[in-house]
Amino acid sequence: MSAVNSTQVSLKLLLPLLASVMALSPLAIDMYLPAMPILAEYLATDMPMVQNSLSVYLFGYALGLILFGPMADKYSRRKMVLFGISGFLIASLLLPFVANIEQFLSLRFIQAFISSAATVVVPGTIREYYQKDTAKGLSYVSMIMMLAPMIAPSIGSVLLVIHSWQMIFYVLSFYSVIVLLLVAKYLPEVVRDSSAEHKQVSFITRYKIVFSNREARLDITTSMMISLAFFAYITAIPFVYLTVFKISEFSFSILFGITVVALMTAHFINTRLVTSKGSRKMLWFGLVLAVITSTVLFLANLFSLPLIFTVLSILPLMGSISMIAVNSDALVLTKFPQQSGTATAVIGTLRFGIGALAGPILAYFYDGSALPFAGLMFSSVLLVLLCQIIIYALDKKTHTRKEPA
Repeated sequence: MSAVNSTQVSLKLLLPLLASVMALSPLAIDMYLPAMPILAEYLATDMPMVQNSLSVYLFGYALGLILFGPMADKYSRRKMVLFGISGFLIASLLLPFVANIEQFLSLRFIQAFISSAATVVVPGTIREYYQKDTAKGLSYVSMIMMLAPMIAPSIGSVLLVIHSWQMIFYVLSFYSVIVLLLVAKYLPEVVRDSSAEHKQVSFITRYKIVFSNREARLDITTSMMISLAFFAYITAIPFVYLTVFKISEFSFSILFGITVVALMTAHFINTRLVTSKGSRKMLWFGLVLAVITSTVLFLANLFSLPLIFTVLSILPLMGSISMIAVNSDALVLTKFPQQSGTATAVIGTLRFGIGALAGPILAYFYDGSALPFAGLMFSSVLLVLLCQIIIYALDKKTHTRKEPA
């Protein structure tokens, strides 16, 4: 059994530090979005090739999780964070000097792949300190981390105006240097299980341990399906608001910002209640709300109701999605104290994998309305409901067997 070392750690300091590590990828993904047209011109390529750099980044990140997840269960988490941030830093420093799109895509892949070594250890580290209150710690980190995608595009736009697209990656480099120094000074090491049995567990065996747990498989599927709903929102909402409902770019930014506030509010509520209620009850609370609001969203668009119905259903729906995601992740992590890195890799890889399907699914059902978007979110929530009903039935069956005759 691993344990935190004797170094006295302030959770108030640790959680912002871990959030700053987790923010590397959101910043790297969102900060350069305003620069895409300029990058296409500078690298003498077309816009789709530059847009592909986002898919390349996500692919590299997912592959990194697969490799580094089991390693986080065996080797020093602190060293992995230092390695991951250092690799991210080097790639960020090299990106401004690329001469063609091939070099740009290659460095983006490397940047994502290596940085996953740093982020994959964060949920496991939170589990070490929060134990049964893992969902509370994850909610705090997620709440802090959400500031990154909120401000990243604006930062990128400002840097473009005052300097160039290269400055975006220099700022990313500067940010990673700051985080690297803070990690080196404040991130404690965790005393790992030094038994030969723990060290000899193979790469494949660690994944088998995670996938062999039936309840964990259902919670992982829950995390996947709720992520599909989340990525459906991210993919479709600009089209829904700007094209279908024809609102202004300013109004869109306001509505998008309010949705982020709804997400943060849900995380805050979760931190207040999860300790007393438990992750499973909080997941069900979020799920009941998600079923109601996704049904309203679907019906509102099925009957072409005014924008207000879509907005008022999306806000609580996105909040409930964040509550389901953080609690399902916590339930999985607490089942695997010795394989938290592997469990994190499984969740992250499947989450990004299923999220990548949101675009093709929406494109296949495209009809010029917001109905495919609403239908995908509604269907995803229903699949989550199915998973949780199965878990409830299995738990009830198990408890019935244990009752004395």
